[in-house]
Amino acid sequence: MCGIVGTNFSSKEFDSSVELLKHRGPDNQTSISYKNNQFGHTRLSIIDLDNEANQPMEFDDIIITFNGEIYNFQELIKNENLHCITKSDTEVLIRLYQKYDTDFLNKLNGMFSFCIYDKKKDKFFCARDRFGKKPFYYYFKDGKFIYASEIKSILLLIENKVNINKEAIYEYLEYGSSIAPNTIYENIYKLKHSCFLTVSENELEIDYYYDYANFKTAVYDEKTAVKKIEDTLIKSLEYRLVSDVEIGSFLSGGLDSSLLSSMYSNITNQKINTFSIGYNEHKNYCELNYAEKASKHVKSNHHQFTIDKNDFLSTIDSFINIMDEPFADSASIPTYLLSKFTHQHNIKVALSGEGSDEIFLGYDLYHNLLKSKNEYSGFNKGFESNLNKNFKSSYNYPNQFSYIDLNIWVPEILMNKVDKMAMASSLEVRSPFLDHNLVSLLFSIDDKIKVGNTNKYLLKKVAKKYLPDEIIHRRKKGFSSPYIEWIEQEYNINLKDYIIKNLIKSDIFSFKEIEYFKNYDFNNKQKTWTLFILAKWLENRG
Repeated sequence: MCGIVGTNFSSKEFDSSVELLKHRGPDNQTSISYKNNQFGHTRLSIIDLDNEANQPMEFDDIIITFNGEIYNFQELIKNENLHCITKSDTEVLIRLYQKYDTDFLNKLNGMFSFCIYDKKKDKFFCARDRFGKKPFYYYFKDGKFIYASEIKSILLLIENKVNINKEAIYEYLEYGSSIAPNTIYENIYKLKHSCFLTVSENELEIDYYYDYANFKTAVYDEKTAVKKIEDTLIKSLEYRLVSDVEIGSFLSGGLDSSLLSSMYSNITNQKINTFSIGYNEHKNYCELNYAEKASKHVKSNHHQFTIDKNDFLSTIDSFINIMDEPFADSASIPTYLLSKFTHQHNIKVALSGEGSDEIFLGYDLYHNLLKSKNEYSGFNKGFESNLNKNFKSSYNYPNQFSYIDLNIWVPEILMNKVDKMAMASSLEVRSPFLDHNLVSLLFSIDDKIKVGNTNKYLLKKVAKKYLPDEIIHRRKKGFSSPYIEWIEQEYNINLKDYIIKNLIKSDIFSFKEIEYFKNYDFNNKQKTWTLFILAKWLENRG
């Protein structure tokens, strides 16, 4: 897991741009030049810890900067008859490119963003994984091309003033994040998940290489479905346990993290390390007692800690700086603190349960809509589910829910949050539920089997072999925190005034828009937090 940055021009600020990504890869930092092109990399050593795997990596006429993990790289070496000199997954990408040019991305099982530069063709070939687990930002204007893992590295390399992208602000207010290809800055873009990009002869082109909507129903029997899910999830975990460093596991005590931890323990037959976060105020948000029960069942070395109001509030500015743009998922801060705590225990890699709700129908809203068969309008319902407001049909098909959430909610919110918050503490997080083989399997299962009579019906069937009923059937809580209680205590009655003052000072919004914000429902926790973070971001930007 790493940080990458590159340009097709020479900049005296380049090394400083690479330095800004050091948190993503503290183990090695290198930059190289070829003609006017510059390539930089910061490395978090996970697979092949030797220096031979450092980047930028160069073989023949190919230079690569790569962020991520290719879980099936050893199989690819064997099945594709690749001649590799190093033992790293990075070189596998070079060899596949030499064999197939750009047509190899669907062979990869992993999380990745990378840029391959072909010296002979003077071509940049860049790609991002299917679910947007790894970020890829780019700038392309007046013949200048910059790419990076984080926006801050791009900003440093742009000489002219960068304006705010107001369309991205509207997206943020609606979704809680800018939506690819937009970012909060004009002319700085996100490469969309499942896409690749080429820059050649001063032309930039983007195309898709994967779409999980292309499925056919193939599994109609519940027993078969449960067995296939278990086998595929085990295989997904085995892939994600390939590492030359120890792997920990986040453990909330809910179904997803408990099942992963239990399976991990069974596969390795070892006492694993698990990590949890709780709160010493507003105990109704705290799940440490559930995590303790799960850890006892798994027989893990369990590590837990609690935070208070001051811990949370003092992290807000760091969180905003890490994200580079407004981002409204309040779970980001406990995710950051949990990642930091985990890294302090000398863990570089952790498993996490993202994606389970989206592919196994874990949200109440899914089931409510299926029962009522009503149209859904209005997107942001407390971030419980994120169905596109323009998707105006009766929701009779569960795969529609999964497809929309996998296209927007998962890459733009979930994986964006996990990557930025974990990598800020030099921690790699792996998400076994978001293995494309498992996702494809779920799309192939008959909807009637998938829905069942409870949330995550099929996953709960699988979990019976691994977990006690009290964990399997406990009510879903989500990774929540007393965020509004704490900021209201801090700002008291002045919270609304603080928000409106900073929105006005930004000079971005019209008088009519400011009046609209003044009439916002400040009793709505999510809306208040969304506006508060925007106000803080604008204030910090100056």
